[in-house]
Amino acid sequence: MKTLKSILSLFIVALSFTSCHFSDSKKSNNDLVLYQCPMKCEGDKTFDHAGNCSVCKMDLKALAETSLTELNHNGISDESIFNLTSTWHTEENEIIQLEDLKGKTLVMVMIYTTCKAACPRLVADMRNIEAKIPKENMKDLRFILVSIDPETDTPDRLKAFAKENFMDGKQWTFLQGTQSSVREFANVLAVKYKQISPMDFSHSNIISVFNSGGELIHQQEGLGVDNKETLQAIHDLINKN
Repeated sequence: MKTLKSILSLFIVALSFTSCHFSDSKKSNNDLVLYQCPMKCEGDKTFDHAGNCSVCKMDLKALAETSLTELNHNGISDESIFNLTSTWHTEENEIIQLEDLKGKTLVMVMIYTTCKAACPRLVADMRNIEAKIPKENMKDLRFILVSIDPETDTPDRLKAFAKENFMDGKQWTFLQGTQSSVREFANVLAVKYKQISPMDFSHSNIISVFNSGGELIHQQEGLGVDNKETLQAIHDLINKN
């Protein structure tokens, strides 16, 4: 009997040690989990704890989750801008949501029509990108210009601007939102802007490329920069469709 008790005691001790070891191992594995903003607002920056992105406020995703394509009931991944439910007016005064742009590669920039400095350069960069896309691929593309000054940039004003800049083809879309929807969208794109006078803004100069599912794939920052990488990103996306 003493021998049996001794064996049982040893078994319990061993089982306890194994349980503790398993628990410690599990804790150690959890400690190694890294989190990242699904929109990559801060590039490849990672965090060692769950939380919210300081830029777009979206929930941080564990890297193992981020590498998977998680689809919601609309067939849209968690990383897609099509999850934003705000409504917008086009230059044709049509009311749309961003999800209505689903299915095409999107090249987006944020501007305002009264800008006399950076925005004309950004517009030129967008037209330069468009000019280098083969015509047969144009049906798979949409160029989107989002106004950061929705009070001034009414649909009529945006339509006039489009005509003035020879950007009134079907591949071009101008969007007017509300102050809150514009701010939300700018946060997602990591575009910073600030009104410095009644008719003037300081802002980031970023052109963003999204795949047909609304996921951010590439960003070009600066004015008049070499757009080779942007064109390659667009080319790769079109060939995937």
